[in-house]
Amino acid sequence: MPDPVPDAAAPLIVHLVHRLEIGGMENGLVNLINRLPAGRYRHAVVCMTDSSSFARRIVRADVAIYALHKRSGKDPATYVRLWRLLRRLRPDIVHTRNLATLEGMLAAVLAGVPGRVHGEHGRDVHDLDNTRRRYRWLRRAYRPLVQHYIALSAELEAYLRTAVGVPARRITRIYNGVDGVRFHPPAGARDPLPCEDPAPPGVTVIGSVVRMEAVKDPLNLVRAFLRLIERRPQARAHLRLVMVGDGPLLAGAAALLRAGGAEDLAWLPGSRNDVPEWLRGFDVFVLPSLAEGISNTILEAMASARPVVATRVGGNPELVVEGETGLLVPRADPGALAEALGRYLDDPALARRHGAAGRRRVEAAFGLDAMVTAYQAVYDGLRRRRVPSRISAAGD
Repeated sequence: MPDPVPDAAAPLIVHLVHRLEIGGMENGLVNLINRLPAGRYRHAVVCMTDSSSFARRIVRADVAIYALHKRSGKDPATYVRLWRLLRRLRPDIVHTRNLATLEGMLAAVLAGVPGRVHGEHGRDVHDLDNTRRRYRWLRRAYRPLVQHYIALSAELEAYLRTAVGVPARRITRIYNGVDGVRFHPPAGARDPLPCEDPAPPGVTVIGSVVRMEAVKDPLNLVRAFLRLIERRPQARAHLRLVMVGDGPLLAGAAALLRAGGAEDLAWLPGSRNDVPEWLRGFDVFVLPSLAEGISNTILEAMASARPVVATRVGGNPELVVEGETGLLVPRADPGALAEALGRYLDDPALARRHGAAGRRRVEAAFGLDAMVTAYQAVYDGLRRRRVPSRISAAGD
């Protein structure tokens, strides 16, 4: 696409992502670009593969989006294209995100980019416990090229320090922020669902906003729901499951519900743009992931005053205060998940208290403005530092 014509005086940040699509990391990137002061920094997004219609959520007209169309597996030509693009754009800062883009740091160094920052947002489905030696050594190999790291959780920060060997002074922990105006509590106990509402008054809605892919483990929630109605046959009359999101496991979730005789009790609308309205239509929010960084959807559910049931993985325990704003369960354990959901079914007042406490926690600790300010401080620091763009272990 042709380059927009932004304010040429502002420094340029190139954000390197694997693919620009619906997701927590991508949502945080869009919020950051839209909210950083326009006169302070310009932005471009480079996708190693491509982008989706999600890119339209970037409201700034001066943001260029480039797709390198990387093929699956090793594709050295992609990094040549990246180097040429960086030479043409001449950014002041390159910001890579997650392991899938870390190798782009070499192209940034060779292109003479003076500021280089890498963000760790979560775990890979092939390395849920950050124990794969190959991934650890790859991060260590690229450590000299990265001037500063951003970790989205205390767990990821500890991994960078102990397993990758990054000094504490080169790491900033920045939690995701949530828009407390867009995501707000419902007018009553819950709002009607933004569809042909399958949950009339008196019905309890167990809901999730989740990508239908393996690392998010949506089938765990389906199995927990089936176990819940199996244990409580009377619950079929007043219990519904809603899972908003798209992905390769959507058909599998529908098939599992159908096989369990619960197809008429569930609503799987796919990907939606009206997530705040769906959250306000839930009574309980569930995130069944196998791994997480700092979950945007948990924060959005808390901002919407929804009690949260989440797996005890990644940064989830840093968000959900167990017994105060929600409940934590082991990953891949539908029995434990069903039991936690049953607690809220038995005690709606507890669900309301936990939801209200979650809203207060978001207001106190997870504001969007605080997140943007923290990122700007990192970028400003890199601009002041002006470390020579050469391959060295300087700063280690």
